[in-house]
Amino acid sequence: MSSGTDLLPTASGTRIRAVLAELARPHRPIAVVTLVVLVAGAAVSLLVAPLLGEIVDRVAEAQGADAVLSPVLALAGIAVAQGLLAALGVALAARFCETLLAGLRERFVDRALHLPQARIESAGAGDLTSRVTDDVSVVSEAVREAVPELARSALMVALTLVGLAVLDWRFLLAALLAAPVQVWTAKAFLGRSTPLYTAQRIAGGAQQQHLLDTSAGLPTVRAFRLHERHASAIAERAAEVARLAVAVVRMHTQLFARLNLAEFIGLAAVLVTGFWLVGAGATTIGTASAAALYFVNLFTPINVVLFQLDAAQTALAGLRRLVGVADLDRPQEPATPATADGARVRVRGLTHHYVDGHPVLSEVDLDVAPGERVALVGASGAGKSTLAGIVAGVHAPAAGTVEIGGARLDELDSEGRRDAVALVTQEVHVFAGSLGADLRLARPDASDDDLLAALDRVGAGSWARALPDGLDTVVGDGGHRLPVVAAQQLALARVVLTDPRVLVLDEATAEAGSAGARALEESAEAALAGRTGLVVAHRLTQAATADRVVVLDDGLVVEQGPHDELVAAGGRYALLWAAWTGARSAQPSPSPQS
Repeated sequence: MSSGTDLLPTASGTRIRAVLAELARPHRPIAVVTLVVLVAGAAVSLLVAPLLGEIVDRVAEAQGADAVLSPVLALAGIAVAQGLLAALGVALAARFCETLLAGLRERFVDRALHLPQARIESAGAGDLTSRVTDDVSVVSEAVREAVPELARSALMVALTLVGLAVLDWRFLLAALLAAPVQVWTAKAFLGRSTPLYTAQRIAGGAQQQHLLDTSAGLPTVRAFRLHERHASAIAERAAEVARLAVAVVRMHTQLFARLNLAEFIGLAAVLVTGFWLVGAGATTIGTASAAALYFVNLFTPINVVLFQLDAAQTALAGLRRLVGVADLDRPQEPATPATADGARVRVRGLTHHYVDGHPVLSEVDLDVAPGERVALVGASGAGKSTLAGIVAGVHAPAAGTVEIGGARLDELDSEGRRDAVALVTQEVHVFAGSLGADLRLARPDASDDDLLAALDRVGAGSWARALPDGLDTVVGDGGHRLPVVAAQQLALARVVLTDPRVLVLDEATAEAGSAGARALEESAEAALAGRTGLVVAHRLTQAATADRVVVLDDGLVVEQGPHDELVAAGGRYALLWAAWTGARSAQPSPSPQS
């Protein structure tokens, strides 16, 4: 099980700005229009306080009801214009941000799909999974709600302060008495929130990784009686997540308490200033009222700025993790696709290790003739799956080379590798969607007849035709759940459609159980027909039918040859075969059917 200690990178603020600026560059026109609309909406809203002040002055002067009709009608018009501009501005801002997010998601997926398998295993599947799910969800929610509201409210604050200065510069000075408390509040909040939210997301990812590792390795946990150790580790992860959640709540409580103090200081200062100016004849009651209304109207946008900044900081923590992957360099493919004739596999000096000083393969040499079927056998940990993964191009070897058809595997572009070799393991994935769409991932231009022919070849045509809607039946999550044997046959049908020259099967029938093993072995035989095959044999019956058996032990090739010759030689393979046949003969016979 992966420890997940080498997590995927997170981006710095500089890199986030650089990547977002690059994604935004093609969409500058909509950004400019959005800014103009938001400024216009904020500016129109500033007209409300002066008009209310004018009404106060006319009432104070006893001008009568007719005198306030025009400002009241103007207020109604302003309300309509403000609502329309605000709705349009938020919609445009959301559209612009969603466009950037879509570009970021595409770039993230592109980089994630090109990550080396070893890098994903080093980080742990939970790290990448939490970025694809939790982080994308948090950033998407912020883009739809927090960012547009944050932009609109920040403009409201800035233009309201300008409005106070227009009324009288002394009102602006009085309002700014609240600024030190607000700046102190914001600084304390931002100083704590960014690392706290980042720690919260990392703790959540680590918890998810540990749960994935435990569930995936449940047979091992049971076999070695590690229940208490894993339960304790899960409890520690959960306690850390809960501790960080409480810290976030405590931070929010302090935030709003300080904001209330700033509002009291500022409003008291504006009211005292207004009383003094009116008493000195320097301003009217209406203007003083407008100044007080301006400051009261600041409460909501300032609170929105900090509250949405809260959501934005949460999203920023997720954005750092998304950009960290999206900003990775994409591996460069060869400028010209390599060509390869035939399906000969040639392995020379192959050495690999997952931990320095502990090689799992040591100077392995192997030649597989075109059309030959070779079975890899050996005890657990002998290096069979590692060798299979390197030949399939999943892992890059620490040293040595792999050639297919005379071309080095590491010099083939993605299309060349796809034509050269395919890997099917015991862990297959059924993609959500129709059965036909799942199969067309292997060959997008395939007709329905092509798909059914591939299914028939691997023995899956009967159950596929029996599905409620045939090839249009929705399978995978949320659809028709395929049993293990059917899912594995679906993976083998994809291989038939892809039509690689070399097929690597890594214990592809291991999860079927005894009942479905024979059916899957026949399906695998059909998929291997006409191809060079490298089979990691979970059941030695697969080795017995292979053209050649290669026995691995502690990363070394210790025996190889046809099944009958190796059994007769009485070496390592003969011992494995004797243990296998003895275990099978010791199994109780099935009860006769009544």
